[in-house]
Amino acid sequence: MQYKTETRGSLSYNNNKVMNNMNVFPSETLAKIESMAAENAVVIFSVSTCCMCHAIKRLFRGMGVSPAVHELDLLPYGVEIHRALLRLLGCSSGGATSPGALPVVFIGGKMVGAMERVMASHINGSLVPLLKMLALFGSDEC
Repeated sequence: MQYKTETRGSLSYNNNKVMNNMNVFPSETLAKIESMAAENAVVIFSVSTCCMCHAIKRLFRGMGVSPAVHELDLLPYGVEIHRALLRLLGCSSGGATSPGALPVVFIGGKMVGAMERVMASHINGSLVPLLKMLALFGSDEC
């Protein structure tokens, strides 16, 4: 049996589910993530007690950027968002109590990735031009 699919971004929507990296999760969860990721130029999905999440928040704030931060451990739907983010990142598991693969950063509504990807972008010099492109700070900063 074949289903008609619609592609939006890099994800394929099939009926009421989203297929990505051979994982399936409700499209309502993805829609929530997309909505949250679009609310600010820089959005960080975090856990309030995670030291890596704290480091990423400090990195952006140190550059003069004010990210929207969603502390998943403090949100009633945080577990579902966390699981969906893990799947989007290609992670196969992660418990509700484990921060695994967090923080996840979105810039300009697009997922940059987890800590390693963001730090690699910062170190190789590609993060600042991306932020400048979004006019988050002037050319004399950073």
